[in-house]
Amino acid sequence: MKAIILVGGEGTRLRPLTYTAPKQMLPIMGVPMLEGVMGQLASHGVDEAVLSLGYLPDRFLEAYPDGRCAGVKLHYATEPSPLDTAGAVRFAAEALTIEDTFLVVNGDVLTDLNVSALVAFHRSSGAEGTVALHPVEDPSRFGVVETDAVGRVLAFVEKPPREEATTNLINAGTYVFEPSALERIPLGERVSIERVTFPQMVDDEALYAMSDTSYWLDTGTPQAYLTAHSDILSGRRSPAFVRSPIVEGSWIAPTAMVADDATVIASVVDASVVVGSGARIEGSVILPGVQIDAGAVIVGSIVGPRASIGAGAVLEPTCVIGADARVEAGASLVDVRIPSQ
Repeated sequence: MKAIILVGGEGTRLRPLTYTAPKQMLPIMGVPMLEGVMGQLASHGVDEAVLSLGYLPDRFLEAYPDGRCAGVKLHYATEPSPLDTAGAVRFAAEALTIEDTFLVVNGDVLTDLNVSALVAFHRSSGAEGTVALHPVEDPSRFGVVETDAVGRVLAFVEKPPREEATTNLINAGTYVFEPSALERIPLGERVSIERVTFPQMVDDEALYAMSDTSYWLDTGTPQAYLTAHSDILSGRRSPAFVRSPIVEGSWIAPTAMVADDATVIASVVDASVVVGSGARIEGSVILPGVQIDAGAVIVGSIVGPRASIGAGAVLEPTCVIGADARVEAGASLVDVRIPSQ
């Protein structure tokens, strides 16, 4: 099966981490987010995919020079200008020969969705398009999807007030389409799949949806990025891409160097990180190549690649330190973002 992976967004809510890397290339447990997404798709029969690129496209090409990711053959389609979601799908489809049912996936969503079951439902319903749905406690931040008893979509309601939402099922960002759906989208034009293409399909009674309660997380904020890691550390999620063991609730890469008297609690310490004497890391994610000096304290924060944290500095929730940035010795920071250097 073929898939189109939407990875063109700028990841503004994750800045400054995304000044130097697309969010789909940020690591989860030491593995680029995209690889986790592709591995999950591969387990359901996806063997060929096109990345719909926009922001920092060269980062993807550099990461996968042989044109393969998690065993999936890759193609690339870089938008000349932002085309929105449907426009991006139509543009990216030109890089594949699509003659059968295909998938569209948001590359910044982590999920254990049973894609095979979604495709089977799609085919059994005779739909032109099928949307995966996920229940959430507060649907007001998302687009909710109303369906009838057989799963036919009746309406999309974008970010309704919580007290007015008629359902808690939201668009989970995984879609199954027939090739005919591409004919609805003009090539090279900016078109929203949620606001234009889906409503057209609803009017034609051609769009269906299936709800699923498996793991689902939109990783677009610092807190969500931390949650993606804590869910794995706590055992709530056990993805196949975790390559080395979680020990006492933390994951420390084999090449990291942690002082014997340093403390690491419920955290991720990535490759080539150096943690000095007496330092404490709790509920945090430390990305590759970071230097943490003696006595520093990092709680509920994210430290970007090759950054350095001076002796005795204190970072409290939710600090985000950009790539190559420097936090001076003795600094005390709470909920701040330090730009990349």
